[in-house]
Amino acid sequence: MDITTFDGPVAQRGVGVVAPFDFALDRELWRWTPDEVSLHLTRTPFVPVEVSVDMARLISEHETLQNAVAALDSVRPVSYVYACTSGSFVGGIRQERAMCASMSGAGRGMPSATTSGALLEALAELGARRMTVVTPYTKSLTDSLEDYLAEAGIEVAGREYMGLTGQIWEVSYRSVVDLARAAHLEDTDCLFISCTNLPTYDVIPQLEAELRIPVLSANQVTMWSALRQAGAEPVGDYQSLIDPAARASLATYRGSRPAPRERSQDKAARADFPGCSPEPAPE
Repeated sequence: MDITTFDGPVAQRGVGVVAPFDFALDRELWRWTPDEVSLHLTRTPFVPVEVSVDMARLISEHETLQNAVAALDSVRPVSYVYACTSGSFVGGIRQERAMCASMSGAGRGMPSATTSGALLEALAELGARRMTVVTPYTKSLTDSLEDYLAEAGIEVAGREYMGLTGQIWEVSYRSVVDLARAAHLEDTDCLFISCTNLPTYDVIPQLEAELRIPVLSANQVTMWSALRQAGAEPVGDYQSLIDPAARASLATYRGSRPAPRERSQDKAARADFPGCSPEPAPE
């Protein structure tokens, strides 16, 4: 075979991804990525702090993001994204917008997004104004997410959290599904599963079929936004944010919600994960 007749691999568009130092789900991000796009990942510097509000602030400083984008820029991505939910909501909407501007400034003016900003875009896409959130975080970090959503005019109808402070990537699909099922889902427009270190790709179709509402996840909205900014479409069959057929099928259930569940008052069952510490009881 004369390989000189070939032009080479499919021409690629690059997406630069800045992730926290403890991010462990690179493979999941690729599952939303079409063949013509390459992901170029880098990580923020290590900080010896458990997952918390303090850690979220430390890994989202402007200088940290600018340095990360500068490292990626040598391969000329056409868009950038900060793949961290807590790091992009902890400072509120103004801070999230400033983070995007800072990344674009360090990356030749290319469009930039963050996970939390992408979440607001996805909610607007779905027309959702009232939502349920589930997180692996502590109460204080979950509170901060709710504050961010309130600032954007989004009402949180219910929430559940795990209280974990590390090794969140070890949480199983089963635990994610159980947490979602435990959440208050009465009169809500959608469910959001927070944290880019929480695996969600395969549970989204299952939960949408069971709960009959759109299900968003941190990694899903991150890739949906970043790829659209790069002029590409994400891959995600049976996910209503991405798949028009899935969204149309859910529309037939408007007005039909799951039976109300007893609220757990933020006392979701906390599985014991190696290296993860449950949140201490309030003083």
